[in-house]
Amino acid sequence: MTKPIIYFLCTGNSCRSQMAEGWARTLGGDKIEVYSAGIETHGLNPLAVAAMKDAGVDISHHTSDLIDPEILNRSDYVITLCGDANDRCPVTPPHVNRLHWGFEDPAKATGSEEDVTAKFREVRDAIKNRISTFLSVELKIKGI
Repeated sequence: MTKPIIYFLCTGNSCRSQMAEGWARTLGGDKIEVYSAGIETHGLNPLAVAAMKDAGVDISHHTSDLIDPEILNRSDYVITLCGDANDRCPVTPPHVNRLHWGFEDPAKATGSEEDVTAKFREVRDAIKNRISTFLSVELKIKGI
């Protein structure tokens, strides 16, 4: 049985999609194949790296990548994490399950350093919860 491929997409592949990739790799282990990409590349956001590190997940080695048509077409699931990526994502083949999970962009958080850090942690935890639920349901359905 082949591993399901999950492709997380966001505008710049710097925060939300990177956190999603990190959580999916951590929570799904070797049962799934996981990638992330963006409509554009904005580089890896250091506050996303720090938020994930605080939760015990190292994404510091990740890179900010553009959508790869080959991965997009091989994916079982393409999950957009922001409205912009949902609107601008290339068309996916019929076999791809396309989902949209809108999360607030922590990179747009304002206020004190503590406020911004809190927003990154809030979004990080919301993404973790959504992925945990998704994987428990989807992997069970697929008998993995």
